[in-house]
Amino acid sequence: MNDSISSLTSSIQDFVDAREWRQYHNPKDLAVAISAEAGELMQHFVWQQEDQIEERMRKNRDEIASEIADVAILLFEFADNLGFKLGDVMADKIARNEVRYPVGKSRGNNLKYSEL
Repeated sequence: MNDSISSLTSSIQDFVDAREWRQYHNPKDLAVAISAEAGELMQHFVWQQEDQIEERMRKNRDEIASEIADVAILLFEFADNLGFKLGDVMADKIARNEVRYPVGKSRGNNLKYSEL
C-alpha cells in the first residue's frame, strides 16, 4: 500500500463516502472526535511512571497503535475536508519551527520558543 499522505487521505475519504458518513463529519464533530481519540491514546499513559510506560507500551502495543491510527485517520480527513493539503501545512509548520527553535538555542532543552 502506498502510504503517501494523499493516498491515505483518498482511502479514508473513500471509506467515509462508501458509508455515507460525510453528513456526520463536519468540522466540529471531527475536531471533537480527534480530541476523544487522543484521550483514548492518553489513557494508556496517565499516571504511569517511566518503567510502567515501557511495560505498558510493550504489553499494549497493538491497542496503542490502533489509537494512534484513529487520531491520524480523523486528522487526515479533517484537513482534507477543510481544503488543507496536510503535507504542505506540515512542511510549512516544520519550516516555522526551524526558525522558532534554532538548533543553537534549543538543543537539549524543552523551553518554548518564546522562552529561548
